[in-house]
Amino acid sequence: MNRFTLSEHFFRDQASAHATGGLSTVLNRMSLVARMLASEIMRAGFVGKLGYTGTSNVQGEEVRALDVISNDTTLQVFENVPMVAAIASEEMEDIHVLPGGEGGKYLIATDPLDGSGNVDVAGQMGTIFGIYKRDRVGEPVTKEEFFQSGRNIVAAGYVLYGPCTMMVYSAGGPVNGFTLDRSIGTFFLTHPDLQIPEGKGAYSVNEANEIQWDEPTREMVATFRRQQADSGKRAARYAGALVGDFHRTLLKGGIYMYPGTSEKPRGKLRLLYENAPLAFLCERAGGAASDGVRPILDIVPDELHQRTPLYIGSKNDVEEVVRRLAGA
Repeated sequence: MNRFTLSEHFFRDQASAHATGGLSTVLNRMSLVARMLASEIMRAGFVGKLGYTGTSNVQGEEVRALDVISNDTTLQVFENVPMVAAIASEEMEDIHVLPGGEGGKYLIATDPLDGSGNVDVAGQMGTIFGIYKRDRVGEPVTKEEFFQSGRNIVAAGYVLYGPCTMMVYSAGGPVNGFTLDRSIGTFFLTHPDLQIPEGKGAYSVNEANEIQWDEPTREMVATFRRQQADSGKRAARYAGALVGDFHRTLLKGGIYMYPGTSEKPRGKLRLLYENAPLAFLCERAGGAASDGVRPILDIVPDELHQRTPLYIGSKNDVEEVVRRLAGA
């Protein structure tokens, strides 16, 4: 079978949109980050890179060696890419402005290594990214330029590191998935035009947090657990990595949920570089994403590391969750 490579697909997207080559270059560099991190993750156990560094990130979470490696790799790959102005990352308190960044037209928001806690057990991990355009090319870069709704994303995607390495992305059109052939270091199109199924799949939520949920959330999740949801019966699946759970939901249907808690009313997941990029993909695959009240893509952040609850997956499932949380 003749399959497109990822690079070929980038440039085909570019030609169909009559765009410049800048976005294709940025996406190609992101695929390089993916290949480099896939290699690092495979070798981590052999070279002592599994443990904690003894430090915490801006969210107060313990940092693993692979978190640092992933963040540093991302910065290094984009260090001399003139069309990128700056990068916002989960691992950095402030933005990283690249050399000559004032002339760059794109901003990258990324979680370099989602699910790094799974590394000790050979579990799924991933990279999430969203790419935004600047309105102030030629002027000094500020963090406020990142405070855009997800509706302004020009391309977004994620990389899944597991039994295989997959990169899934959209530049505003269809959502396509590519699998890495490790023998030659090339991504090939294996999952064209992904559409999230309706009426089947699983629900994914950390039910150990139930004691910290409000009553509408407890009752809503219990409806799914009892297989009494209007949208259909759902099995329970939870991988402990957002990318892994979302990837399964995208392919199989259902819903992923991370509600707010009494300790973290705004949830745990970050809007700019986790929720918005995945919501961008989900909507283009026919699904939906909400914070329980508003579509995720309609929320404009007012800080780099802003959190929101997240309900994402098949459209009917998400709409049912929003109805039940509202008491309808």
